[in-house]
Amino acid sequence: MENFARLLKESWALVEEDRERLSGHFYARLFLLDPALRQLFPVQMSGQGDRILEAIVTATQTVDDPESFDEYLRALGRDHRKYHVDTTHYETMGVALLDALRSTAGDGWNLEYDQAWREAYQAITAKMLAGADADENPPFWHAEVLTHERHGADTAVLTVRALQHELPWRAGQYVSLEVPRHHPRVWRTYSVANAPNDDNVLEFHVRTPEGAGWVSGALVRRTRPGDLLRLAAPMGSMTLDTESTRDILCVAGGVGLAPVKALVEELTKVNRTRWVHVFYGARRPEDLYALPALQELVETYPWLSVTPACSEDPDFDGELGDISEVVTRYGPWTSHDCYVSGSARMVRATLRALAEDEVPPQHIRYDTFGNV
Repeated sequence: MENFARLLKESWALVEEDRERLSGHFYARLFLLDPALRQLFPVQMSGQGDRILEAIVTATQTVDDPESFDEYLRALGRDHRKYHVDTTHYETMGVALLDALRSTAGDGWNLEYDQAWREAYQAITAKMLAGADADENPPFWHAEVLTHERHGADTAVLTVRALQHELPWRAGQYVSLEVPRHHPRVWRTYSVANAPNDDNVLEFHVRTPEGAGWVSGALVRRTRPGDLLRLAAPMGSMTLDTESTRDILCVAGGVGLAPVKALVEELTKVNRTRWVHVFYGARRPEDLYALPALQELVETYPWLSVTPACSEDPDFDGELGDISEVVTRYGPWTSHDCYVSGSARMVRATLRALAEDEVPPQHIRYDTFGNV
């Protein structure tokens, strides 16, 4: 297994810096092999390749961790049911993938790498298909938008009700979401911002980057109560360790508050003994859109504390600086379960701070929103 994992990582290093070319070759070959597959993808392909390649890379990099490998791939297989992908499609994708890898890697590719990827892909698809076959839920849920609130120019909080079946999720998980009226066959992941409930209602916090984010832009600017969305099966492991007795640290940046809010809601139902510390950061005070609701919870639950911070407003009446820096002022956190959610940059900075604080990696769970 160690040699197998080494071959996969070595060979990926040959193509890692040329993902655009790899993606382009993969799709060109895929649609040449089976033109009918084109209808499974959105009209505009921008961004789709990165997501599929990211899934493949994550899978190949976890082959030396069988438990994570199995759990991740089964969840991925359940999620891919929304694309109506079947066994023959996976076989065609495997041929296209190997062809793209060989072409992109060039002279550095060898037979050992080729065989390692063949075996890895077979293992990947077998577990994904097993996960899909074992799922008794529908490929996706239709959901009606109940409420839609704007917070500034680029952020919205909306609630939706899943219609045809109960949608089972755990606090801290995320789902893929499609806005078929505006961008059919384009899916984007969003964390659910509330704990499970009997009404089958899910809350989402959405921020759209300026000049980008098709699905997010539609959700923030064009979605209205009564519109229909589609939700895929829940995924993610940033969930509560119900057997732990450790106190809890939650660090959230911007709309990264969504899964943290869900975790806090879950804790209001079950927590009696664990102190929960939430650090909530943004660039400007107006971006702390959910602070009033959090402060109401603090007044009700004595085990909860919330520390807001701003990084670009020196007049803010609270902590100043990046949230990753603010957290270090209140440590140490070595005896806590830690949850981190926000932009990729914010999450990386917070993980570094927790590592310097010598928090055990197994006590840290995190989720990222975007690439900045």
